[in-house]
Amino acid sequence: MTLTVLDPTAALVVIDLQKGIVPAAGEEAAAVVKESARLAAEFRRHGLPVVLVNVDGVAPGRTEKGWSGRAQLPADWTELVAELDVRPTDHLITKRRRSAFHDTGLDTLLRDLGVTQVVLTGISTSSGVESTARSACDLGYHVVLVTDAMADPDPVCHRHSIERIFPKLGETATAAEVAEKARATR
Repeated sequence: MTLTVLDPTAALVVIDLQKGIVPAAGEEAAAVVKESARLAAEFRRHGLPVVLVNVDGVAPGRTEKGWSGRAQLPADWTELVAELDVRPTDHLITKRRRSAFHDTGLDTLLRDLGVTQVVLTGISTSSGVESTARSACDLGYHVVLVTDAMADPDPVCHRHSIERIFPKLGETATAAEVAEKARATR
């Protein structure tokens, strides 16, 4: 399903566009950053909330493809990429799990702002973005997944999320479609 409407109380939620993750997404990362930054500017222009999420930890359970720990990561690993042009009005969330909603206060923040719809971009499609979309759906938000503003180090996982999972969680759209809806409703 494509985007039908952008709620007047929509928020942009940008997942893990940080120095330690963006390079791992490959060639597609530049487009993800560009489109996410463009949407952030558009949301700011219309007075809509922009939430920038980074990750600084993982769940403690064992996995076959685990993250071996924060101690070996560069000091700037969690810093958001400069292209996002972080503003004082932006809301910054640091997560320690895959979903930006898990134990971060994001749900409380969005509800306090009156948000009914979340527009998601970021890296990685099959991990942080999908987990956040699942949580948002479960919490009752209208979910919009900006398919040309997300990437995954694994193209098969990326396609699976977009084609099989996202239609069950919300509506999909391009960054241009979301920007057009934002301009049309303001």
